[in-house]
Amino acid sequence: MSPSSREVYRDAVLDLLPRDDRLVCLDSDTGLFDAAKFPERYVNLGIAEHTLMGAAAGLAKSGRIPLVNTMAAFASSRANEAVKIDIALNNLPVRIAGTHSGVSAGHLGPTHHALEDLAVMRALPNMTVVVPADGPQTGTLFRQSLGVNGPVYLRLGRNATPEIPDAPPVRLGLAQVLRDGADVTLAACGPYPVIAALDAADLLEQEGVRASVLNVHTVKPLDVATIAAHARRSGVVVTVEEHWRNAGFGSAVAESLAEITPSLVLRVAMPDAFVPVAGGQRYLAERGGVTAASVAARARAALGRDPR
Repeated sequence: MSPSSREVYRDAVLDLLPRDDRLVCLDSDTGLFDAAKFPERYVNLGIAEHTLMGAAAGLAKSGRIPLVNTMAAFASSRANEAVKIDIALNNLPVRIAGTHSGVSAGHLGPTHHALEDLAVMRALPNMTVVVPADGPQTGTLFRQSLGVNGPVYLRLGRNATPEIPDAPPVRLGLAQVLRDGADVTLAACGPYPVIAALDAADLLEQEGVRASVLNVHTVKPLDVATIAAHARRSGVVVTVEEHWRNAGFGSAVAESLAEITPSLVLRVAMPDAFVPVAGGQRYLAERGGVTAASVAARARAALGRDPR
């Protein structure tokens, strides 16, 4: 298991603060940061996410680069008006780290689940949306995001997740090709969806089906060129995400490919319902159908190999 993405983000922030006077950390009483380490560069605004975003916009307008830390569910819903009007409208260089994304706060119930955040954030003009697949990628992508002109939303988890094996170097804005196969394209974003896609590729390989696996860590701007190149070759794309099925990553892929290629796009995502039980992230994701078996089944059905 790699460290949790929120812990990697925290360590990267603490490493970068003394190196760049423009950086300032804004927190929402999450307990993730030790304020004593940088008392003049850390501001805890408490559980007041709307105010948090407004303060970040003001600091950005004054030449700072605010690093905002809050839960993904609150960044994308409770504080969304301020994100839209104060930050995105003005194209300000605010980095919003939304932790506990997807169902990684599964033990806290649906009030703390963030299954709508990709839909909300990718809809905002000027917003870059990044979904690291593991801890090491989080640090790299966060550092790269500091070079983006405009706001960035980092979708982070709560607990440690598996490290993506044999992954090539990650670059913001470019899909990461983890496997290369001509029969079907599995495009995923987020830790457990990427793992599910890799495991599904192994299942399909045993049946003679060669699958490409893409880790699409940058949801906006989407690397349409790479996805389309694989889609044209295979003719079938299966998207995988820890998000509601509507308007998320799979929708972004389908919308983009609809304009340039007739490829079939099938989506594996959380069902269109609130999660009714508490539990761990992987358990809830799998309970919602985000599994290697589901991904492989969608691919088989599209290829006419469904054993049923």
